[in-house]
Amino acid sequence: MKDLTAAGFARNVQLRHLRCLVAVAQERHLARAAARLALSQPAVSKILAELEALAGTRLVERGDAGRRGVQGLSAAGEQLLAHALRVLEAIDASAQVLAPERGAGPERLRIGALPSVAAALLPQPLARLRERRPGLQVIVRTATNAVLLDDLRAGELDLVAGRMSDPRLMEGLSFALLYNEPLAFVVRPGHPLARRAASVPAVLGYPLVVYGEGTIPRLHTESFFSGLGIALPAHALQTLDVCLAALLTAQSDAVWITPQGAAGEDLRAGRLLRLRIDTTGTEEPVGLLQRSDAAPSAARDEMAGLLRLAARRPAARKTTRR
Repeated sequence: MKDLTAAGFARNVQLRHLRCLVAVAQERHLARAAARLALSQPAVSKILAELEALAGTRLVERGDAGRRGVQGLSAAGEQLLAHALRVLEAIDASAQVLAPERGAGPERLRIGALPSVAAALLPQPLARLRERRPGLQVIVRTATNAVLLDDLRAGELDLVAGRMSDPRLMEGLSFALLYNEPLAFVVRPGHPLARRAASVPAVLGYPLVVYGEGTIPRLHTESFFSGLGIALPAHALQTLDVCLAALLTAQSDAVWITPQGAAGEDLRAGRLLRLRIDTTGTEEPVGLLQRSDAAPSAARDEMAGLLRLAARRPAARKTTRR
């Protein structure tokens, strides 16, 4: 019989088990995790089975599309992942101490941001960080909130500018509020609706640009329309690409429904205008998320401070209406 006690787990668990769990959590696919570890997929499945036997519980939830896909980790898997990351980080740090002649490579900071937040919040802090730390390697990734939180928990990101999620996805993460952001109905200068106080029924007479299904801005958009007894048109163009949405809006009669900050620079420059439509109740908190157990990082803390400073700038949060 397997020894499923805590002492038995500690005696028998090996680094290959922990590395396998981290790779699967980060790749979310058994075949990709196997390639990353230079193993076959059956070998990865075997190592996972060994780890789950040692833990006495399921750690990885397989996807519906097949055994290669991974839906995510179970609650126990999430807890073990946090410890596995700390163990592997400690081993990497020890290796650098024992073999300093090899060099630790450039210092790196991996930042995640929502598409609707990145353009509004990141440029100035990134420029300031570059001035202060010219040798720092900075990687910025934009994605949906759920993907960013998965990557943050899995150790793929160091800092995320995003939104809170359900309690299960927030386990092991901290959230610090930056600001609350409402939806805005945005059009080009000279748009027919810009000449008068617009109404939502009038907006429906024009092409709409909205965020993709499952995103928080999309959920708030649907709730806003539903509260007025109106269904969001099924033919609305959906995109997470903020640049594409802004250009399409500036070059056509489309109406872009977006968190205000995503269009902030275009609004301030007069390239786009916000319609006078009251969106009270659509405010969504935006903040900084980090792993609660993350190792200390001066670069991460400095970037977080720069982001907080940028979020307090009056111009960054100013509402532009016409």
